[in-house]
Amino acid sequence: MTQKKQAKWIGICAMITAALMLLMPLSGGIAKASEQSEVKGNRQVAIVIDDFGNNMTGTREMMELPVHFTVAVMPFLPTTKQDAELAHKLGHDVIVHMPMEPVKGKPEWLGPGAITTAMSDEEIRKRVEEAINEVPHAVGMNNHMGSKVTADERVMRVVLSVVKTHGMFFLDSRTTFKTVLPKLTAELGVPLLSNQVFLDDVYTASHISKQVGILRKYLESHDSCVTIGHVGPPGKMTASVLKASIPSMQSNTTFVTLSQMIIPSAEKEIVPHP
Repeated sequence: MTQKKQAKWIGICAMITAALMLLMPLSGGIAKASEQSEVKGNRQVAIVIDDFGNNMTGTREMMELPVHFTVAVMPFLPTTKQDAELAHKLGHDVIVHMPMEPVKGKPEWLGPGAITTAMSDEEIRKRVEEAINEVPHAVGMNNHMGSKVTADERVMRVVLSVVKTHGMFFLDSRTTFKTVLPKLTAELGVPLLSNQVFLDDVYTASHISKQVGILRKYLESHDSCVTIGHVGPPGKMTASVLKASIPSMQSNTTFVTLSQMIIPSAEKEIVPHP
């Protein structure tokens, strides 16, 4: 080989080597993106916002969150239908936020159409049917207050039988450790989800931020989490904290509605968080 041809060959080899070196990071980057996508799919958060239906503070701000979530609407209130229709139009889940008797609390906190332990089976059934018919597009139900009712097998058996008839699921807000919902939903074949983190049980931005931190910590050892916030007194603060927190969580978390989170019980056993 002449000196001129040898130099040309060396130049070609150098170009090929350089091209290969450029391709190596590219393929590595694709693998990492695929891995990130896989991790992202392993973490699910369902945000549930309670107390819609009465034009409560924070309603507009919540509806503007950058992800789909679940809107729990109280029946028989001035904006019940309006809030449910808007939520459905925006692609959110709608569920009935069913007022239920607590162990402690004022009766006026419950709102109209509440379920109490003193009612007959017939009255309970009638009220649950009416509440479901009152909230357009409802695919499930959760309890508003209800620490006394969700611990009562007779009452909850009636409630869940109506829920089952409508092909709905139930979200246990976990207002009592004495809940009978895991037992009864398993017996009746009603899909059950349970709240893991209350975001705004204390009405301060610092507490809500702390609860988001607890949610993120929970996800380190669990593949999904249901978290409940509220419109009303903490509404604007909760919406603001969520809006600020969601983008940084989306790298390894998928935000879903409750109906997206439900999978056949044969594939995954849903265990309530104590």
